[in-house]
Amino acid sequence: MGEGGPAQRALSAAQLFDDLGLDYERAFGHLPEQRAAVEWLAARLRPAARILDVGSGTGLPVAGALARAGHEVTGIDVSGRMVALARQRVPAARFEQCDVRDYQAPEGGFDAVCAFFPLLMMTRAEASSALRRMAGWLAPGGYLVSATVPADVEDAEIVWMGRRARVSSFPAEQYVRLLREDCGLDVLHHAVSEFRPDAPAGHPEEHLFCYARRPCA
Repeated sequence: MGEGGPAQRALSAAQLFDDLGLDYERAFGHLPEQRAAVEWLAARLRPAARILDVGSGTGLPVAGALARAGHEVTGIDVSGRMVALARQRVPAARFEQCDVRDYQAPEGGFDAVCAFFPLLMMTRAEASSALRRMAGWLAPGGYLVSATVPADVEDAEIVWMGRRARVSSFPAEQYVRLLREDCGLDVLHHAVSEFRPDAPAGHPEEHLFCYARRPCA
């Protein structure tokens, strides 16, 4: 991609995912570690659990799998196109166009929160705050299942899926420490893996998956 000009400027998260649409699902919808995380979570939930899917995308595979299992799923996404696709593809769940930084939920209102890669296009301070908010939305004993791209970067411009974006993230050990120390969660599992998106502009990237639980007392 060439430099300069309005067409080459970094996109906002909403612009980027409006542009990607179903291409994102095709590239990342078969991510093995994500499917394993959803299966792990589903095996531990009570029937008809209340679940929030942050950055729900097209609704597949996460919201769709959990809704099929009989859970009460709410998905939020900054992309209007993604929300429209999700409503069509997973009618058993509810989807809202909303930024997690603005979303209002009651303390302890969810049995689980899924957050697969929704924080990367925020500042580190915003991402840390969003994690604390999500932890607060968990009922005692509730689960936060999340994933990020572990990296020591702050407001870095990259080309991802053929599009310019500005991203921030944390090294793996710092992200895990945020969950434990800032969010007060018990981290039950964390692992780094590598995945190559199924797309012409996709490059291998590291992923950090974490399973965490809000203490019961």
